Amino acid sequence: MRQYDLGFISDEDIFNHVKNTVTQYRRSINLREFNKNIIDPIKLTFDSKIYGQSMRQTIESECIRQIDKTNNNRIGYFHQYLFKYAGNGWEVPDNGDKGGFDVLNDELHYYVEMKNNPSRMKNSAKRALVVKAFDKLIRDEKATFIVVDMNNHSSIDLPWKVSMGNDTYCHERLRIMSIDKLYDLIFSQSGAYTRICSILPLILSDIN
Repeated sequence: MRQYDLGFISDEDIFNHVKNTVTQYRRSINLREFNKNIIDPIKLTFDSKIYGQSMRQTIESECIRQIDKTNNNRIGYFHQYLFKYAGNGWEVPDNGDKGGFDVLNDELHYYVEMKNNPSRMKNSAKRALVVKAFDKLIRDEKATFIVVDMNNHSSIDLPWKVSMGNDTYCHERLRIMSIDKLYDLIFSQSGAYTRICSILPLILSDIN
């Protein structure tokens, strides 16, 4: 096997993890799968006429959108389950286990939730997340609750100020973090995310 020399994960583990993601990557959609999602024929008609497309082209665009949505979820799982190789007490619990956290480290008192655009979450979902966070912080005075903004392309690690209506919630141990900073934390190596991004094309070429 080629040597990728990442340092924080073995060559075999990163190769197999990428290969597993490739295997799960969605490339097509059949009619039954397409129909699982309720498609508004009125919207399809509007899209077709406004964008100057045939109905076939509009349906093809919707198929691509559905495939892309599935693959975005696959990439979320790629990040999340990569962390199980970090060791040092880091865990990726089964769905719903250990408080329902995406990633955690009981030894270091870190508890992680990975979200797309957390600032744009509906108030009900945001409120539930804040309640979960403060419940953890109250029960464990050493805990740090991390909300990872998967769509934030800036490098951040800050207290998360959560505004809902007239109320604002903030706590030093309630953090908002970008994915690169999470990689730094979990793998205990600065630039770990950048190194994954750099080596990924080579791994994908080896797989294909």
